[in-house]
Amino acid sequence: MPSQYRKRYVAETGKVVPKEASQLDSLFDRIAVGETLPPRGQQAVEAGLTAHSLNDAQENPAVYEYYQWVLANCFTGQQVHEVTAKLIGMAFICANIFETDLPQPLTLNPWQIAAMKDFPLRHRRVVIVENNGVFAWLLRLHPEWPLIDQCGNDFNAAYMALMRNLVKRDVQFTYLGDLDSRGIQIADHLLGELAVDPATFTALQTPENVLKWVTLKGKVDPQRTRPVTVTASVFQQELNSLTLVKKFVEQEQLIAAYETLITEWLKEN
Repeated sequence: MPSQYRKRYVAETGKVVPKEASQLDSLFDRIAVGETLPPRGQQAVEAGLTAHSLNDAQENPAVYEYYQWVLANCFTGQQVHEVTAKLIGMAFICANIFETDLPQPLTLNPWQIAAMKDFPLRHRRVVIVENNGVFAWLLRLHPEWPLIDQCGNDFNAAYMALMRNLVKRDVQFTYLGDLDSRGIQIADHLLGELAVDPATFTALQTPENVLKWVTLKGKVDPQRTRPVTVTASVFQQELNSLTLVKKFVEQEQLIAAYETLITEWLKEN
């Protein structure tokens, strides 16, 4: 039976709802009762869509138009409560890395970096997260976790300077990112820049886990699983899994797995 949202869309626009429209019914119900939602990319993945479907008109135009129409016409004047993924990508964003009472996450601009080089540390095991929204949602779920936001492909000078300083201070990093060609390249680039132990860097996103995740959760997209150039052998293995299975996985699909893996990794000495 069509939901009230789909009925109104058809009746008032005269258009056919996209085939994925029913997947958004529960999301709209959550909005209706004022529930606090995860970042929009997480909302999309939980609805069975790709992460950018609800915030990029080019990803899935029909779904994007339907989603925007329902928000504008079925929730007039009602605020959508969602964790924002709009973090500042020009500096260094982290949570629970430094020993401070300041509210988390902490955003450091380039002028602050030099002063942080000897600042006391709260943790020496840290998880780097590629995507803003996943960083924001994991921090919401686990406010005490030590996390760094990689901000996708943003390797700005301030970020890299502080990361290299943390390496010198014996902070151990492990990395989690999108399991597509570009995501593997980003991880490979950062590993090369930091020159840290590849085994630790991929302690959670291991080649074995990557193969399992793309096999069980992967979505088909030739562009996102195309062969690209990487340097580290561990990331070549992971890239081979993508090109072999011909499927990709977005970070937002792996939140439950991340929670288990990160919890155990942070307990290790």
